[in-house]
Amino acid sequence: MRQITATRAFVNGALAGPTSVTWDASGTITDVSAIKSAEAEFDALLTPGFIDLQVNGFDLFNVSSADAGQWSQVDQRLLKTGVTSWCPTLVSAPLDALSESLAQIIQQIAIRKSSTGSAITSILGAHLEGPFLGAAIGAHHKESVVDIDLHWISELPACVVLMTLGAEQKEVEAAIGLLRKMGVAVSIGHTRATEQEFLLAKQAGAQMVTHLYNAMSGVHHRDPGVALVALTDDEIYASIIVDLEHVSKRAVQLAFLAKPNRMILVSDSVQSNSDHAPRLKDGTLAGSVLTMDQAIRNAVLHCSVSLAQALASATRNPANVLGLVDRGEISVGKRADLVLLGNDLTVIKTVSNGLSNIADND
Repeated sequence: MRQITATRAFVNGALAGPTSVTWDASGTITDVSAIKSAEAEFDALLTPGFIDLQVNGFDLFNVSSADAGQWSQVDQRLLKTGVTSWCPTLVSAPLDALSESLAQIIQQIAIRKSSTGSAITSILGAHLEGPFLGAAIGAHHKESVVDIDLHWISELPACVVLMTLGAEQKEVEAAIGLLRKMGVAVSIGHTRATEQEFLLAKQAGAQMVTHLYNAMSGVHHRDPGVALVALTDDEIYASIIVDLEHVSKRAVQLAFLAKPNRMILVSDSVQSNSDHAPRLKDGTLAGSVLTMDQAIRNAVLHCSVSLAQALASATRNPANVLGLVDRGEISVGKRADLVLLGNDLTVIKTVSNGLSNIADND
């Protein structure tokens, strides 16, 4: 048995006092108990491992073009920021190229299943952000955004767990229905859809919107777009990029006030050597350099989001939208995916499926 004890913990959706968490050799939590402060090894906050549904890349790593050597460096980088589960994300590209990239992701999932002895991240499956988008293509290549191909969708490998679609696509309802039958979660994004188009997509089975506010019809008092409808619909989840560049502080605050239980923090990180979100020549934002731990700090310290809300949006909520019952919470029977955060909300230590990795944040 392995154990970690801390003076605070995020348990059952709320902040709790001194807590002990024990897990077995399989990496499954066997006990969660309240303890005395003096018994806690770490003066820190213990949370579930972070789940990032939108990782395109970071530093020199690009999901769509990485070689084996670059993939081998992914785990250390993500664990250092508290991420224990993630979705490699592919943006719009020719269908053949996307199929090749999916084959690489399948290979990486297999490698992780056979790996033992060291802490690694869990690849939940691919997030296809395209190519069947709407009119708000953002930084995607225009020529790669195409009409929905139901046959191609029907032959997607099982590694695809999330797909972003434009709600104004002609066959979007059929595509959503097909994807949901295949067990794929559906998000609406990169869209200029009307209120009615979005509601029809929701009725067909869409569950969330991709990076709220960005690349979508917006908030208007007479002409409600996707953003406004999502903000006022209690059933829809909304991912958001809280790097303080994609979305203003007040807009982040508004989102969490409107949807206290349905927000999802994502990094939308991309390959970049910059300290700021990259942009195209015309100023269009093209992903971020955000990490999940920084997103939590930004939400709490700069956007008036409660710590409990921020943590839920990085753990329980993304697990729920993908239907994951084995993670996202500190609870008996769940995976021992855990993060220790210091008083400044920086990562001290990460545990992934029971195996620890000390974060080197010097």
